Amino acid sequence: MVPKKDVLLQIKDLRIEGYSDENWIEIVHGVDLTLHKGEVLGLIGESGAGKSTIGLAAMGFARDGCRISGGSIEFDGMELTTTPESDLRALRGSRIAYVAQSAAASFNPAHRIIDQHTEAPIQYRIQKRVEAQEDAMELYHRLRLPNPDEIGFRYPHQVSGGQLQRAMTAMAMACRPDLIIFDEPTTALDVTTQIEVLAAIRDIVDQFNTAAIYITHDLAVVAQMADTIKVLLKGEEVEEAPTEQMLDAPSEDYTKSLWAVRSFKRPQKERPAAADAVPIVSVKNVDAAYGKIQVLDDVSFDIYAGMTVAVVGESGSGKSTTARCITGLLPPTKGEILFNGEALPPRYQDRSKDQLRQAQMIYQMADTALNPKIRISEIIGRPAQFYGGLRGAELKNRVDELLDLIELDPAKFYNRFPPELSGGQKQRIGIARALAAEPTFIICDEVTSALDQLVAEGILKLLDKLQQDLNLAYMFITHDLATVRSIADEVVVMQRGKVVEQGPKEKMFTPPHHPYTDLLLSSVPEMDPNWLTTLLEERGTDSIGEAANV
Repeated sequence: MVPKKDVLLQIKDLRIEGYSDENWIEIVHGVDLTLHKGEVLGLIGESGAGKSTIGLAAMGFARDGCRISGGSIEFDGMELTTTPESDLRALRGSRIAYVAQSAAASFNPAHRIIDQHTEAPIQYRIQKRVEAQEDAMELYHRLRLPNPDEIGFRYPHQVSGGQLQRAMTAMAMACRPDLIIFDEPTTALDVTTQIEVLAAIRDIVDQFNTAAIYITHDLAVVAQMADTIKVLLKGEEVEEAPTEQMLDAPSEDYTKSLWAVRSFKRPQKERPAAADAVPIVSVKNVDAAYGKIQVLDDVSFDIYAGMTVAVVGESGSGKSTTARCITGLLPPTKGEILFNGEALPPRYQDRSKDQLRQAQMIYQMADTALNPKIRISEIIGRPAQFYGGLRGAELKNRVDELLDLIELDPAKFYNRFPPELSGGQKQRIGIARALAAEPTFIICDEVTSALDQLVAEGILKLLDKLQQDLNLAYMFITHDLATVRSIADEVVVMQRGKVVEQGPKEKMFTPPHHPYTDLLLSSVPEMDPNWLTTLLEERGTDSIGEAANV
């Protein structure tokens, strides 16, 4: 535990309103928060609990469609609710920094990483350009990024998700802020990369005595990071306690429900016994490349109707690239993709409308997958209109039906825009959009990674019900091994573009394993505040870094 030091941030009776249906509705109801210098506070709760909204309010900021309507936000003696916007802008980035959930969506793709890193210290006249670049490289060293003297001169798309997330943490530290708000910084990362990022964040906070608000729905992760945990539900505080006390003896029923291990686990299905059974999708000896760099090497696996194949592996292992080959977005350089036994044209442009309809994809990052300027009704309705020819009342009824399927009230969400939704709600819209085409095969690319445990369990149950009702086949790309245990029938483990192990789920979770599978299984965080420290000591920093930088 960090000893109690001077109070850095004091929030009292915070009230925030959101604009909906031409009315202002209170969404944060009188929350209090105290953060001391050098202390880490974990904010947890399900989607829509107000975690990110409160985190942004700690900077004196309210996102579009929201406003701070009451209460006090005092940062180091400065009342942010009455501070002029020009002074707040000077504060943000220099003394208070923000690390977003999606590094890919936060970096400008047209500028090199190091140029974006040095922008704040140069603008605030903390450092000159050369000094800022040298400091950036030093931070890259501290965060154990590969080739730290060179990686900053790449563009965001030229590094992996885990590397980009650490680069964003370095950027947040550029001005040595007093407070950093970490908003789900490891949610979209695989387990081995997550360990590296968590270790790096914890080290950087300790080294510079930086206070932090760590927002997450992953309870095992917050146990490794926070000194104190505050639980939120629908904009209200449920309880707050030191981490060990909260883990050992939560006092409220809602907190106990969050602590419960995910209960959903459907029976494992077996492949059809008939020798002439044809997979709905077959990946046959596929190689693929980005330019001259080969990224897939002789990848093969089958997916049968009504079954779920989970594809797991760390960042850069080739999971999403394989999905791109299946959908025709990246034509293979060798091998082929079969659909119901027939070879698909390598490029999606050459596929028929029905071939395109049959295979749909739910994307990992809902923030970048949904057009923020188009209403939910149109986002869901377009594929139903394009593939099914629905118009007018039929189209509206279909959109309402799909919103009901994903457990969002059509009356409330039909005319909303994506920025008015929480992260979990956006991901549900992505699921509804895929279902609108009435496919037989869906690629689920980290569809529960942005959801809290309770909501994720509901989504998994929904996907299972849809699979049973419609005989859907799923390719489930995920880094969450709890999700694999819940929903998969077969597992494909990928590393460096190759399939290193595959088989029925129960076999894959039963020793002996391939060494890489062992690494993945041992990297799943546990509900023990000392788990990360113990793991780092057992493996050694270098081995963790090597695993994360593949």
